[in-house]
Order: sequence, then C-alpha cells, then structure tokens
Amino acid sequence: MKNMPCVKLGIVAVSRDCFPMTLSSARRAAVAAAVKKRGIEIEEINVTVENERDAVQALSEAKDAGVNALFVYLGNFGPEGPETLLAQKFCGPVMFAAAAEETMEDLINGRGDAYCGMLNASYNLGLRNLRAYIPEYPVGTADEIALMVEEFIPVARVMIGISKLKIFSFGPRPFDFLACNAPIKPLFDLGVELQENSELDLYASYHANQNDPRIKEVAEDMAKELGPGNKQPGVLSRLAQYEITLLDWAEKHIGASEYFVFANKCWPAFQTQFGMVPCYVNSRLASYGIPVSCETDIYGALTEYIISLVTQIPPTLLDINNSVPYDMYESQKHLFGDYKPTDLFMGFHCGNTPICHLRNPEMKYQLIMKRLLENDSEPDITRGTLEGNIKSGGVTLFRLQSSANCKLRSYVAEGEVLEVDPKSFGGIGVVAIPEMARFYRHVLIEKQYPHHAGVAFAKAGKALYNTVRMLGVDDISYNRPAGSLYCGENPYK
Repeated sequence: MKNMPCVKLGIVAVSRDCFPMTLSSARRAAVAAAVKKRGIEIEEINVTVENERDAVQALSEAKDAGVNALFVYLGNFGPEGPETLLAQKFCGPVMFAAAAEETMEDLINGRGDAYCGMLNASYNLGLRNLRAYIPEYPVGTADEIALMVEEFIPVARVMIGISKLKIFSFGPRPFDFLACNAPIKPLFDLGVELQENSELDLYASYHANQNDPRIKEVAEDMAKELGPGNKQPGVLSRLAQYEITLLDWAEKHIGASEYFVFANKCWPAFQTQFGMVPCYVNSRLASYGIPVSCETDIYGALTEYIISLVTQIPPTLLDINNSVPYDMYESQKHLFGDYKPTDLFMGFHCGNTPICHLRNPEMKYQLIMKRLLENDSEPDITRGTLEGNIKSGGVTLFRLQSSANCKLRSYVAEGEVLEVDPKSFGGIGVVAIPEMARFYRHVLIEKQYPHHAGVAFAKAGKALYNTVRMLGVDDISYNRPAGSLYCGENPYK
C-alpha cells in the first residue's frame, strides 16, 4: 500500500545528573538491540540528555537522521524539564517509557528509579500541555520495552499521516443521508486539511479526460484484476476514466499536504451524468491506501484512512445494515457458534469493498439504483459495483466522528465475519459482535453515530483505541461485556 508515511523511530535516553549517565546509556543500547531483534529499525541518538543543551543537541541529531517519531527513554530517574522539552520541541509523535530494575544483586549503583521518574515526567508533560504516548504499563526490561515500541509504531504512523492529510470532497452531503453530515472544525483541530469541491468541478475534469490514452491501460488492468468476475466489461472504460480523474485531481490540488483521501457524492445524479456507479473505483483506490468514502462521508474517509495506517490492510466502509433473519440463524446454528441472534447483523455496501476481501467477486450493477433509474431496461448507467460475500475472519468496527457540538468521539468493537451466505446482493457479510444489541442501543443510537462503520480486517482494537487516545479523544466507546452496564442502561432486565 502507498499513500502513507514510513515511521523512522529514534530513541534518546535521559539521565538525572545525580545518577550515573552510563546506566541510562547502557540501558538505551540494550533496548535498541531488543527493538532491532523484532525487525524494527531504530536510530540511537548518541547524546544522553541531562540538561537543556543536551536536549537541543539530541533534537538536532534526530533531525539530521530523518527521525519522525521519538522515544524518550528514562534509563534512570530522568531530568523532568529537559526530557519534556524534548517532546515539546520535537515535530512528531513522542513516546515515553522507563527502565525496570535488572537484578537484586545491583540495587545501589545499578538502581535507576525510573519507576519514580515516570510519574514526574507525566506531570511535567501536563504542565506543558503535551500529549505523549505512554504505554499501558510503561516500565519494563529491554525486551518488554521493545514490545511497547512495536505497539507505538502504528500510532505514530497515524499521527504523522493525518497531520499531512488532505481530504477532497465532491458534492454536498445528501439530504437523505444527513447522518453523514458533521461539523468540520474538529478536522482542522487534528491538523487535517479539507478541500470541499462541487460535483461540477468533478464533472468538468472527468469530461476533460474523455480521450485520455491512459484509459485503455487502466481498463485493461481492471479486466485483469476482475478476471472471470468481469460481468460488465462495457463499463470499464468509464470507470477507468473516473479513476484517472480522481488521481489527477489529487496530484494537481494536494498543495502542502503529502497524503490524501476522498469523500465523494455517488448518487443519484452521478449515474445520469457520469454514466456509471463509481463503487469499483472506490474499492481499487482503497486497495492502494487511498480510501474513497461513499455519500460524501468526510469522517468516514478519515476513519478508513486511520484504519489503513494502523493495520496496513485495505479497509472498507459498510452500512450497519440489516438484521439476520431468525430462520437463517436456526437453519445454520452450527455456523453461528455461541453468538446470539442479537449479536449479529449484516454489513453491506453497494460495491466499494476491496477485491481482496471478497469471495467470488463480480462486476455487477447496483440493484437499488436500477429500480430507480433503469427499472424497465437493461442496466447501463447503474453498472460499476464490485459484489461478493465478504470473506470470513476477524474484523474491528471503528469510527471517528464529530458530534453536532464539535466534540470528537469514537467507537471500537472487535468481532468477526462469519462463513455464512448472506443470500443477498452487494458487498455483504454476516458480522458477529459480542453483545451487539447493547452496543447498537447504548453507543450507536444513544451517541447518534451514522450508519457507516469503518471496517478493519484484523483484530485491531488495542491499536485503534490507543490511536484515538493519542488524538485527544476522551469519548471512546466499545462493546461492553454482559454485566458491564453502559451509562444510562437500565439495570432491571
């Protein structure tokens, strides 16, 4: 996947001047070696920081080495001012963690008291209004710290990526889907750029590419990707022209940003004017690391991009769509395991899910739109969906959203797609989330989330939760287990 930053991590050790500097420096070297054993590149900053001048020198060394994510390591108690100054002056995400004591045989000159120093470091970060990544239990041996570093990498990738991200949107959010409409101010608070454009801009650019020689090459690539699933070959040139148009637009308008995603109007005038349904292009670009959300869902595009940064797996955006019929559940109980009927729903969208996540994918037409636009004729302008049953496996539902009063909130819920035939159309799968009924009522409805859910094709709850914490989101919901009540949930069942 492309369209995402590469994290180059640096480690800088800090030392309180009344402790042996060599203790902190030696422990730093041990951590760096343990991190490298896990296949993670890490740049050791040679300066061990005792004072402000050391901090300035260490930052200069990190910059020269191309470091874009910094690990401030308390090998001993650490100097509170200089170590938090590192975080304040560094232009990128910063992690703090501390050394555990190593042996009962060396608790005089070899005792570092970093366990104590982490407390004061966190207090001083607060004094400077800084948000640093601090692991769940941020004290450990070299091998334990290496595991913490590994968990920091996807969080750092998100922090770097969205700070250089531009969202291109085309068209107003549809009146019939006002749920996807949310205040954009929090995007700028995160450092995300947003360029809202008219559908006419897209229409003009699309037609300007009508005779572009690249169309044939892209259409051939689409046909190769679809293989036997290419059931509507006549629409590929239109889809190819649209794909070229979007990528050209981003190249021309990305400006000072480095990464980009799209949130595009996709119905109903789109079909009559562009002559196709754009879903397959959305799926292809998501596979490259360039999510394109449906129905001008701006926060949906950001949600998908965060998923791609965390997992490095193509994401999708699905409607939390319909319940699973009881007869389907009863007739195939062996496939549903211990899940209750209320733990289940069908995740659906017209055809935007990347081909790698579908069983027997096929290029088709959008049935709902055909009813509206081509009810009595063969499908033409409603062609362009990529359909198939979503492959079984672990998934995480995730969304970052602004409330009506400009407060960011988020949810994370791990579950799985089951090996059950949904017996329906579109890109669709039967999704199981433990205690989904309660999550549906007390999170999705109670907190007024839209119907679009970002889907990570991995159990990524921990990393996504850590990420939104680092983004400063305090309202993070999850699917609580039975017996753990939501705020406002009636205890009398």
